[in-house]
Amino acid sequence: MKNLYLIRHAKSSWADLSLRDEDRPLNARGKMDAPRMAEFLADRLVAVDAFVTSPAKRAKATAKHFASAFGLSKEDLIYNEKLYHASTDDILEAVFQFENDWDHVFLFGHNPGFTYFANYFAKEAIANVPTCGIVHITTDVEKWTDFDYKSGKLSNFYYPKMFNK
Repeated sequence: MKNLYLIRHAKSSWADLSLRDEDRPLNARGKMDAPRMAEFLADRLVAVDAFVTSPAKRAKATAKHFASAFGLSKEDLIYNEKLYHASTDDILEAVFQFENDWDHVFLFGHNPGFTYFANYFAKEAIANVPTCGIVHITTDVEKWTDFDYKSGKLSNFYYPKMFNK
């Protein structure tokens, strides 16, 4: 069984409007949510085979928090340029590139692509995958190249506000 975790980057800062979009860092809430959501997953999973991320600063920073929670370093991150503001086809193309011995992959990126992609697998539409939201998609295929909208199903959907009670 293959497990894909779409993880939208944590909340980013708009404080410096001179920055290019891909250079925006996490804001205070993002710096709080990313490690909290990372620990939430780390408490439930034994291991992750790969951390694949958009090269945008906010996505990389989010991925680093998750890698740290799983005892890995930033050197363990795999960067994929196509994940920066990826379409659903770009995301699927990234999935097709995964090594077949990877069974649990974390993919860090952006909306609206992540929400659109998640909805191909959801029984009920997700209006928005919020910042630091996590969508877990499972499939019974053996090869990532066989992963598609018919084989996968949305198994879980987590987001930071679920835990603000």
